[in-house]
Amino acid sequence: MRRRPAILVLEDGRTFHGEAYGSVGETFGEAVFNTGMTGYQETLTDPSYHRQVVVQTAPHIGNTGVNGEDDESGRIWVAGYVVRDPARIGSNWRATGGLEDRLAAEGVVGIGGVDTRALTRHLRERGAMRVGISSVDDDPRALLARVRQAPQMVGADLSAEVTTAQPYVVEADGAHRFTVAALDLGIKRNVPRRLAARGVTTHVLPASSSIDDLLATGADAVFISPGPGDPATADGPVGLAREVLSRRIPLFGICFGSQILGRALGFGTYKLGYGHRGINQPVLDRVTGKVEVTSHNHGFAVAWPGREQEPGAAPTPGLVVPDQVIETEFGGVQVSHVCLNDNVVEGLRARDVPAFTVQYHPEAAAGPHDADYLFDRFAELIEGRTHSEGRTHA
Repeated sequence: MRRRPAILVLEDGRTFHGEAYGSVGETFGEAVFNTGMTGYQETLTDPSYHRQVVVQTAPHIGNTGVNGEDDESGRIWVAGYVVRDPARIGSNWRATGGLEDRLAAEGVVGIGGVDTRALTRHLRERGAMRVGISSVDDDPRALLARVRQAPQMVGADLSAEVTTAQPYVVEADGAHRFTVAALDLGIKRNVPRRLAARGVTTHVLPASSSIDDLLATGADAVFISPGPGDPATADGPVGLAREVLSRRIPLFGICFGSQILGRALGFGTYKLGYGHRGINQPVLDRVTGKVEVTSHNHGFAVAWPGREQEPGAAPTPGLVVPDQVIETEFGGVQVSHVCLNDNVVEGLRARDVPAFTVQYHPEAAAGPHDADYLFDRFAELIEGRTHSEGRTHA
């Protein structure tokens, strides 16, 4: 069957031709690429991809279909989808349907048959930029005009668009040890699963929650989740993080949550040239000296003093983050993790308050499990505080 023609136009005018994949229509967003060789269903349902058009560098997509178990949220969040070679048939014992049917059912406009290698090289050289996909208008100039009217990711405040509408609870597996209040800025389902495996009951709360809302759960600690958008706009979560720090409640942040905590500690953030999105990023853990292969999905990062970047610029090659302690309002802070590809700050550790972050995804769905120990580190941080206060848990 002949597919409907489609075009993809970047905001600098570069145009790619292909065929409609998923829903027929038109969509706009920020063009980003993901280098993962597996996990397309988890990528599509990750709220951090809200308002982004994802380019898959793996050439063959859809070959294992979709199933009812691997979603990281209740829906597909990507604004659009770009693939090289869509699978004609999905084949896997867990599959309950086909990827293209799922995309069409949720109204996700995609394009197939695109030279994704050329498109990815273009984005690496020019940086992430706005893009449009259309299977209803074949005029590149007309589409380009609409692309340039679309909102940019810098300055985008998106947490309220992806957060849970109502609080909910994920119970601990087996014996309950601790209670964690998780601020949902775009949380993935695998985060409370990894906490549950360690005896943690997680109360997932809306992004607009107050410190009183968090404390009302009886939480022993606070988690700030990943999510989409520009961390420079997230003044509410930053203020909440400062409240948590001032009360010396154990705090752990992942990805967007790391940037939130970075801002709460007094550091700035900046937009990476094209971001980190994949499941094979090497990161040095400065605490243990080990190199981990990790899962990433971020387009912004914490600006460490002396390493400030121009907005949208790639980090300066060879400019290593110094192993220094920066004094903040909440005491000393160190960089705990560094990306070995470009020396981007990938984690922070507070020395005088119980708080730490990582910029990548230790829950890694899909992806490697090298960094799963960070949930153990969080549990140890909580246990240390409860013992010091003489508290016990059933």
